[in-house]
Amino acid sequence: MKTVLITGCSSGYGLETARHFHAQGWNVIATMRTPREDVLPRSDRLRVIALDVTKPEQIAAALEASGPIDVLVNNAGIGLLGAFEVTPMSTAREVFETNTFGVMAMTQAVLPQFRARKSGVIVNVTSSATLSPMPLVAVYTASKMAIEGFTASLAFELEAFDVRVKLVEPGYCPNTSFTSNGGSRMEGLIPEAYAPFAARIFASFRQLAAVTRESDVAEGVWRAANDATGRLRFPAGPDAVALAPA
Repeated sequence: MKTVLITGCSSGYGLETARHFHAQGWNVIATMRTPREDVLPRSDRLRVIALDVTKPEQIAAALEASGPIDVLVNNAGIGLLGAFEVTPMSTAREVFETNTFGVMAMTQAVLPQFRARKSGVIVNVTSSATLSPMPLVAVYTASKMAIEGFTASLAFELEAFDVRVKLVEPGYCPNTSFTSNGGSRMEGLIPEAYAPFAARIFASFRQLAAVTRESDVAEGVWRAANDATGRLRFPAGPDAVALAPA
């Protein structure tokens, strides 16, 4: 029986992905910054572990508690919506710490066991913002674009060890906590000069006909984790699929 470790499982994509892998008969290690046992089914094949991917000591402790894993899903991330002109660089660094360096740190931590066994899969969850430019998410997009390049290069690097690295690119999902998990860091990031432009963008979001569901992403991660064709990118959701290169 295979084991998957998924980061960021308290809600959204991570939570649905944990449920999906568990339903498929896998052992699931669901990690969260603040563990919540109530959001996942009780099962001897499912464990909830505390993990903040920006803290090296928590990464080490989580992996020690997990034991050998077959798949790492780097899903944990934070959103940021606002005009770049007024975004503090401290806020930009905070986004990169989780969305970029957290992914790199988790990946580096699991590679010794994957390389030694000559097996394992790393699935990095990015965004359809990497497929087509979107306004008011410049910092967020940059943090995810960095992971796109990182993943593509790493996939070549690890081929010799039979370790696979994949990208899942979700579309726009209104049901996720993208804005709410931005919290106080997004306060004041739509100044008066940008307000009319931002209002038009927000109105366009409400009119989208094709959007992504959490289940689309869970299924995309499942396909990526089990893919043996050498495919790198897996757009998830009808809007992401429409944006992806043919």
